[in-house]
Amino acid sequence: MMSAQRARVLGAGAALTLASLGAAACGSSSGAGAAETVSVVASTNVYGDIARQIGGDRVKVTSFISDPAQDPHSFEAGTRARLALSRAGVVIENGGGYDDFMETLLKGSGSKARVLNAVQISGRTAPAGEELNEHVWYDLPSVALLADRISAALAEADPGDARTFSANAAAFKARLKTLEGKAAAVRAAHSGDGVAVTEPVPGHLLDAAGLVDRTPEEFAEAVEEGDDVPPRALRDTLALLTGRKVRALVVNVQTSGPETAKVREAAREAGVPVVPVTETLPAGRDYVAWMDGTIAELMKALS
Repeated sequence: MMSAQRARVLGAGAALTLASLGAAACGSSSGAGAAETVSVVASTNVYGDIARQIGGDRVKVTSFISDPAQDPHSFEAGTRARLALSRAGVVIENGGGYDDFMETLLKGSGSKARVLNAVQISGRTAPAGEELNEHVWYDLPSVALLADRISAALAEADPGDARTFSANAAAFKARLKTLEGKAAAVRAAHSGDGVAVTEPVPGHLLDAAGLVDRTPEEFAEAVEEGDDVPPRALRDTLALLTGRKVRALVVNVQTSGPETAKVREAAREAGVPVVPVTETLPAGRDYVAWMDGTIAELMKALS
């Protein structure tokens, strides 16, 4: 989850996003039609981009969270957001507690859209005695499952373009397979290597790359929840870096706070490479290019 430690204010950026929702919904269809597009609403631009790649010019996509300065836990939806949902044919949410505002909006919108919950589609559950890592967009097989479900939902809304959606989904999944191959290459070269993280956001990708997260659980959990980091957890995390017991520090750059700043400085002073990750798409990148860049940064840091 995005940390409450961030300086988050839904100001002009959020207002602009909401102001665009009405335009995004207008002229869009929640059903089939040769001359109309299917309106898709996504909680974040990560899922919005995936829908765009599969739907092509047959969809009109609205993403509620598209700015790193927006936090799902403090997202405030206005009338235009509810209107966009009420007109949507397909809605994509992360689920797992990440974007609970979507469920609240759906209940009050009167929407009849097909709702796709990425966590539910992934089939992932919390390991025994642990919490679920709900950041499933960093899990490539889960994204492939979601792509199929998006294709099917779009085909249901627009049967005439079903073949196009299926072909686009197949092409998208082929690109995911290439990414899985690159993650496997990291695993082949660095399986068992230790890393530290500021938050468990990229955990699924790190697992696929065969890397071992050595961060004290209390540290990452406190940062994720926006709580004060226990002194011992901070000391033990800093020791991983000063003692060079990890090969890289993976930092969620959308989170800031005194503890994460200390950890980044310790990594810099010890010469431990820092790998940046985010929760929303960087400007100018699609989902695959974003993941590809992250995997390349991991390999560079470890090498």
